[in-house]
Amino acid sequence: MPSIEVKGMSCNHCVMNVTKTLAALPGITNVAVDLATGLATFDAAALDPKAVREAIAKIGFEPGEVK
Repeated sequence: MPSIEVKGMSCNHCVMNVTKTLAALPGITNVAVDLATGLATFDAAALDPKAVREAIAKIGFEPGEVK
């Protein structure tokens, strides 16, 4: 299961925003974002790490590397 660290989240609204953003990307399903660890995990039928990082940055958070 791929994951990405998301820096800058401070509340559940942030979690919902990241969840919604990742779920809107093609091929990504079952998004789970943990505020305490700052980690977003998801299933990916097709994974474009660059698109994932760009989507996170576009909504104002600092993305880590997709693992």
